[in-house]
Amino acid sequence: MKYHKIEKTNYHLHVIETDKFKTVFVRVNFKRKLVKEEIVFRNMLVNVLFESTAKYPTKRLMEIQTEELYELGYRGSNYASGKYSIMGLDAIFLNPKYTEKGMLEESFAFLGEILFHPNVDKDGFAQEGYNIARHSLEDYLDSLKENPDSYAHMRLLEEMEPNTVLSYRGCGYPEDLKKVTRKKLYQYYQKVLKEDAVDIFVIGDVKAKEVEKLIEKYYPFTTRNYQSDSHFYQALKVHENVLFRKEEADLKQSKLLIGCQIKKATDFELRYVLNVLNYILGGSPNSKLFQNVREKNSLCYSISSSSQPLVSILTIKAGINAWEYDRACALILEQLEDIKNGKFEDKEIENAIITYKNSLKSYEDNPESMISLYAGVEYLQADTMENRIKKIEKVDRESVIALAAKIKLDTIFFLEGKEEYGKESFETF
Repeated sequence: MKYHKIEKTNYHLHVIETDKFKTVFVRVNFKRKLVKEEIVFRNMLVNVLFESTAKYPTKRLMEIQTEELYELGYRGSNYASGKYSIMGLDAIFLNPKYTEKGMLEESFAFLGEILFHPNVDKDGFAQEGYNIARHSLEDYLDSLKENPDSYAHMRLLEEMEPNTVLSYRGCGYPEDLKKVTRKKLYQYYQKVLKEDAVDIFVIGDVKAKEVEKLIEKYYPFTTRNYQSDSHFYQALKVHENVLFRKEEADLKQSKLLIGCQIKKATDFELRYVLNVLNYILGGSPNSKLFQNVREKNSLCYSISSSSQPLVSILTIKAGINAWEYDRACALILEQLEDIKNGKFEDKEIENAIITYKNSLKSYEDNPESMISLYAGVEYLQADTMENRIKKIEKVDRESVIALAAKIKLDTIFFLEGKEEYGKESFETF
């Protein structure tokens, strides 16, 4: 496996040459600072581009062409990476050695058609594709509360630090969608091509020089705004007193979410120690939360913790009966205190490190995971796989305890289900 980074004036090209896969995977990322009002535009854009193009003005013609390209697959994504928004457009297709001569160029040309030759008229993006993309996003926005786990997590972040990148909804907001017209969306598309930083990742049995020529031929990027500021975001403040918020919902099971801020953590702590700490706390079936809150005390239907190092937070979520709120909170917070006081076994650290290393090695079996790995190196200055393995092995008991001391309880969000809440001490912690 060979990695090549080719820095052009208008984009960076990353080619991972490997014969491990029968496919070629291409991802084109557009990156800019995260702006709340633009989230809807980026979600709309990533969908409408795949509905049709100038050359293939209907979805059916797009599908016919993908069939001609031996079932080429394509899709888009839009997500927050700390302080940045990254819009990705992917294509995956069979390596030409399994199809026929010329398929590599035709496949790159097809993705170039999607990117640079959209189906537009004098009013902007074509009406049919625009309508499909808009209705799809409207339906998703309307259905947010139908997934209580996602909704509760979203609300927790909004309460932790409102109106910051930590709290922005990944799908956007209905009031912003109302402002999107065909013309404005097309103008935003032109803005993206002009201003976003562009990275192209390609992995497969290909040659970097050949890929570079195809990009130059079919991808006429003009952007010159390569943004290199750190993606990491630290909350502006932590609530001096724990913030409590409760909402009622038509649920049989209540959702309890606890958000913690991590203050002044080092780079090593955020990238490595936090992973181990989270595994011990609630990131595995053998974790303290799972074993002590769920198994031994039967206080929840489900429980886990997760970490978001890019925004320096740790969250805990549990599905509980409403009347168990007090006991569940107390026992959950006790598990975190135990870690701060060193009440855990060295074996738990060893298991966390083994799990981390196995997970990292599994990346090599999936081309998309490999691209994510190299994207982390590019965007987050992450270590290479080899160095990650070396550094995770440096995590020890003292480093876990030291990081735990920097974790402060910030917000508790309770999405209360149908059961009558039998306690009057909601804000007891």
